[in-house]
Amino acid sequence: MDYENVCTTVFTPVEYGCVGLSEEDAMERYGVGEINVYHKEFTPLEWGLSPHRQGRQCYTKVIVEKSSDKVVGIHFLGPEAGEVMQGYGVAMKKGMTFTELIETVGIHPTSSEEIVTLSVTKASGADASAGGC
Repeated sequence: MDYENVCTTVFTPVEYGCVGLSEEDAMERYGVGEINVYHKEFTPLEWGLSPHRQGRQCYTKVIVEKSSDKVVGIHFLGPEAGEVMQGYGVAMKKGMTFTELIETVGIHPTSSEEIVTLSVTKASGADASAGGC
């Protein structure tokens, strides 16, 4: 059994799910300058109607090994994180690249589509807040 790409979810009020390596483990394995971390803050569409949930309370990031473009980790903090990760887990087991990920058409309006629209890296220092539809 290969346990590296097993999806994990923590069922808290805002769920957290991940598959693959953490950012720290990826830096240790590949080297600090050898990974890209794409990330985004977002508000799920269904939360936009509630004044109590309109802050950017969700976050996703994808960790990519630069030389191969291989996705080595996906992390998601938001509604239905377990369901979101289950779909990406298959792709991770098959060796998905970041190019393949962003060429995937997201299902709108789902929170999972935030993953396939990532373009901002941590290293760029650019604002990782998502815009509206």
